[in-house]
Amino acid sequence: MLLRESGMPPQDYWETLFDVPAILDAFEFGPTTGDVAELGCGYGTFTLPLARRTRGRVFTHDIEASMVATTRTRAAAVGVPNIDASLRDILVGGFSAPTGSCEAALLFNILHGQEPVALLRAARAVVRPGGLVAVIHWRSDLATPRGPSLAIRPRPAQIVAWANEAGLEVDGESFALPPWHYGLRLRRSQD
Repeated sequence: MLLRESGMPPQDYWETLFDVPAILDAFEFGPTTGDVAELGCGYGTFTLPLARRTRGRVFTHDIEASMVATTRTRAAAVGVPNIDASLRDILVGGFSAPTGSCEAALLFNILHGQEPVALLRAARAVVRPGGLVAVIHWRSDLATPRGPSLAIRPRPAQIVAWANEAGLEVDGESFALPPWHYGLRLRRSQD
């Protein structure tokens, strides 16, 4: 899976760019949430807080070995056992969780890649019927301290079009995730 303009800044800076609890709250992740698949664990910025909130496993993947190692190390250091972090290109091998087994999939700041519809299809495949595909991305209506160039930064309407092409239903309007992101809830149909 090829990403464009995806270099990661230092961890301490990266983690100041998100209100992680507010983002997880916006998607209603909590103690009744089952298994979740995540694409692009990075430093574990969302992985660890999500795993602490849920009763299920978090199957997280990255194409950079250093990011997987960092997430594993951080999880072990704080005693979070329900994370399965793996080095994996999900466009080649799919998610490590069984097809149709997860309650949700996270595609956070990733849909500027060269194959966004394929990423959405992979997320659709890993979630159960009715399952959530949670998407966040950098806003394009204001200057942001990070994120891909505006030329490749998808707007909500573009993601909605890709989601429809991937066989996902849009669950409500896009919503602000201050200060620099927006979110979308997509659903796999009940089939």
